[in-house]
Amino acid sequence: MEDINKIIGKNLLILRKNAKLTQMELAERFNYSDKTISKWESGESMPSIEILYELAKFYNTTLDALTVEGDILATAKSEPKPKNKLFPTRLIITLLAVSAVWLCATILFVCFKIIYETNYGMFFLWAIPISCVVLLIFNSIWGRSYLLFWILSVLIWSTLMCIHLQLIQYNIWIIYILGIPLQVAVILWAALLKKPHSNKRKKKKLDDKSVLTKESNTNEIIVEDKKSEQNPNDNPIEKQK
Repeated sequence: MEDINKIIGKNLLILRKNAKLTQMELAERFNYSDKTISKWESGESMPSIEILYELAKFYNTTLDALTVEGDILATAKSEPKPKNKLFPTRLIITLLAVSAVWLCATILFVCFKIIYETNYGMFFLWAIPISCVVLLIFNSIWGRSYLLFWILSVLIWSTLMCIHLQLIQYNIWIIYILGIPLQVAVILWAALLKKPHSNKRKKKKLDDKSVLTKESNTNEIIVEDKKSEQNPNDNPIEKQK
């Protein structure tokens, strides 16, 4: 019975850490004290079958998995990372919006070709910065911050190019100088956005390492307890000697 209690306690400990919950947080969810949760995880006491069922349901596992050593750890390692199911849909919607810009440019080009009999290719050039504006709108909605640098850079230089070509008869090539400070501002702004992300990744790595070390320590303690249980006659023999 003690072995089963320790196996269940070890599995409950692994499941709680995998869910990134403290003993106090779990105790509040099930209306128990953190000391009771600690006793469950150490194997000193066991919850009732109803509470075990609720815990298994809460951790999205089964009662059988709680009573078998190694199954919980194996399933926790083999769990696939959650995929963003909305990403393909969002990408398709964004591409449809961009394609609508190019469709409008094509329609205007054809109309000018038929009515005025001139090849007005500037419509396609102006479609580039307009497409960047559309991408910025959708990017602000769906939070792809790492794409802002490239979208803003293309927007800056394509807009300057279109203005220069639109007014090419005035020879205003000096307008490209405006792009230098704008590009520098975009680079600095992108650098500010990257710093918090890198700090978050470092914190996640440190948290993962601490969890792994704690789990390895608990596994070593359990192995030592098993070895001591497998040799119960050692102490009497030493006493007889």
